[in-house]
Amino acid sequence: MKVSDLVRNKIDRLQDGYVFTYDDFTKEVKNESALKLALFKLVKAGKIERLSKGRFYKPKQGITAKLSPDEYEIVKDLLKINNKANGYITGLGIFNRLGLTSQMSTVIQIGSNFDKKQVQRGKYLIKYIRQWNKITTENIPLLQLLDCVRFIKNIPDTTVDQSYKRLIYLLRELSEKEIYLLTSLASKYPPATRSLVGSILEKLNYISLSNKLLNSLNPSTYFKLEISSDLIQSKQRWKIQ
Repeated sequence: MKVSDLVRNKIDRLQDGYVFTYDDFTKEVKNESALKLALFKLVKAGKIERLSKGRFYKPKQGITAKLSPDEYEIVKDLLKINNKANGYITGLGIFNRLGLTSQMSTVIQIGSNFDKKQVQRGKYLIKYIRQWNKITTENIPLLQLLDCVRFIKNIPDTTVDQSYKRLIYLLRELSEKEIYLLTSLASKYPPATRSLVGSILEKLNYISLSNKLLNSLNPSTYFKLEISSDLIQSKQRWKIQ
């Protein structure tokens, strides 16, 4: 069978939006030059799209135009090493997924234990933010929640009050085990984050856990977070202005 037919048959079996590289064809095609030529022709024909150098995807047809792949597909190779989590999607994509904003962006943020240079993939700019906790598959959803608290003032198209209300709802949906783990993870976040998480835990009647975060705060440091006193009656206690 021709290389072009092998490549086309493989792509036909892929899900729409799946991002692939040359490595996905190692079993079917041994001639790299022929593979590159076959993919080039498919791009030119509009059957696949080029995301960035050596990365392609099979586009899904929207109502008026072809759709880009989702964030995970764009950065999936940056989120694991040897099949173990070493990063996770955060930032605007998570704000949107958790119902904190309706906006989307071509900037994708990844939480990482290491400082890394930003990466450009086609129209997408990939940036890294520092995560102080060890990243595991189990704790990623909780780290994403804590990042929402950490960047509450940067969530677009909403107010801090609206975001705070939404975060109360999201934390209320967690199990007791998850709340304990979230509190432990929060202890490594900046003090303003610990303050907000503690105030929410206090509202949810996890008093011992909220006190644990309260005791970690510097008594003389205050945080300008622009949250209504109607939402946090004990703003002075939590050092919130």
